[in-house]
Amino acid sequence: MQLQLISFLLIILHFMDYTGCQQHSSSRHRQHKLMSGGSSGCQQGGCLTCSDYNGCLSCRPRFFMHLERIGMKQIGVCLTSCPLGFYGTRSPERNTCTKCRLECDSCFNKNFCTRCRSGFYLHLGRCLESCPEGLVRSDAQRECVPSCPAECESCANSETCAQCRPGLYQLSGRCHHVCPDDYEPSDKLMECVAQVHCEVGEWGEWSPCSRSGRTCGFKRGQEIRTRQVLQYPSPFGKPCPEISEVKECLVKRRKCPGRKKIERKERRNRNNRKDKENPEGRRERKRERERERDAGERDDPDNTNKTEHRQRRGHETEPVSTDDGLVQ
Repeated sequence: MQLQLISFLLIILHFMDYTGCQQHSSSRHRQHKLMSGGSSGCQQGGCLTCSDYNGCLSCRPRFFMHLERIGMKQIGVCLTSCPLGFYGTRSPERNTCTKCRLECDSCFNKNFCTRCRSGFYLHLGRCLESCPEGLVRSDAQRECVPSCPAECESCANSETCAQCRPGLYQLSGRCHHVCPDDYEPSDKLMECVAQVHCEVGEWGEWSPCSRSGRTCGFKRGQEIRTRQVLQYPSPFGKPCPEISEVKECLVKRRKCPGRKKIERKERRNRNNRKDKENPEGRRERKRERERERDAGERDDPDNTNKTEHRQRRGHETEPVSTDDGLVQ
């Protein structure tokens, strides 16, 4: 009986020793996996130790430990910088990413926000639901801004000027010292208005060859063509190009009909202009015209006959005195 009891105790001790050995071997194996980084969850370069279930357990120097949620599970990842909505804290033991305050979209630390989430407005590093006195909310910037921009005389809201201060030009609710490209200042409206550039049409046909307004009596002349201005430029717009062109031309010389009459008329006009300037010349011109008329009458037989007829009629009608003193 005693021998059976001793044998049973030896069997139990042997089994316990075997179990402890297996556990020690398994523990050493797990430790080896964690330190060596052989796990599939330790593939990224920032991990120092990791596990299949929890990802990174520690990070290499200068990396931040960040916990990412996947469903109901959180795994550790090692990052060079913390993601949006978190800020990094460094310590000798480990560097970690800490979540910003609830009202912050991004932050520098737990007490200093750099951007607020919707419905809050940034002021001196804090996210506020309402801005302090003298400031208004800017939905675009999510910040508390001055009630009216400094360059505005009056404004519709914190970002739109209704009227600029003297010397500034308004464009799309903003005030400018110098208007942007493609705009020019209007001193009458005190606004930046769009520049208008010159526009011209197509060239017309070349004119007939002429000289001094004549189309005959010459061999060398000029031809002209023009085009219309469709849109005149504004003061700072692109100016108009040339709207007329001239080129030399050659024609077969021919006499102008009635040219002598034209020349006499031109000479008479020149003489009249001289007469106005010189009274003596005017009298000389008059005598010259009388001589030309008399010469013309001598050359024209009809005029000669008319002159003789007038002279005869003058003699016939001249009164004759008789001895009695009567007029017949």
